[in-house]
Amino acid sequence: MSITFYYHPFSTAAVTLWELTELGVPHEKVKVDLSEKRDQDRPEFRKLNPNGKVPVLVVDGTPIFESAAITMFLGEQYGVAKGLWPEAGVRRGLAMQWVVWTNVSIAEAFAQWWRNTSDRLPAEQRNAATAAAGKKEFDRLLGILDAHLAGKQWLVGEQFTLADLHLASFVGYFKMCGGDLAPHANIAGWIGRAEARPSHAAFMAAAKA
Repeated sequence: MSITFYYHPFSTAAVTLWELTELGVPHEKVKVDLSEKRDQDRPEFRKLNPNGKVPVLVVDGTPIFESAAITMFLGEQYGVAKGLWPEAGVRRGLAMQWVVWTNVSIAEAFAQWWRNTSDRLPAEQRNAATAAAGKKEFDRLLGILDAHLAGKQWLVGEQFTLADLHLASFVGYFKMCGGDLAPHANIAGWIGRAEARPSHAAFMAAAKA
């Protein structure tokens, strides 16, 4: 199977890179410059993803976009055999639940806060009230996750899965942006276990390339 991975360093494509590293899946990396060159606007890239975003995985000539979809594809294709994705059944449904929750709930609340506080955006495009609302919702969601992790090592059962990796990647980015996980001891312990995996160090080194 031929896989080409389109990414930008430390973007939402990071979760896919970590997954490919964890799974040991051979692939070709293609860097997409989202800033100066704006590679995402080039016609050849828009044919792969009309949304003009990364990540994109091209599998035997067929492009797949959206990180949640890619996680579930990689889980079914490679993760089951490696014990990193549940077999078809309820546990898989729960793993999919957390992957989708990451993109629909956690990522949206974080983006609402980040877009209105980051100096990467012009001051006139930021709104303090919207930022506060996003942060409040993000903290509420972290409370849900922390409660779920009470007495648990991982999200679904006793085994680390790509659902843990997917969600930990997003929460880890929040931590990297200066977010405080101290009030959420269960999350802090869980993300520490995820980031202690050898694949995380290898992924972080590859992400800088």
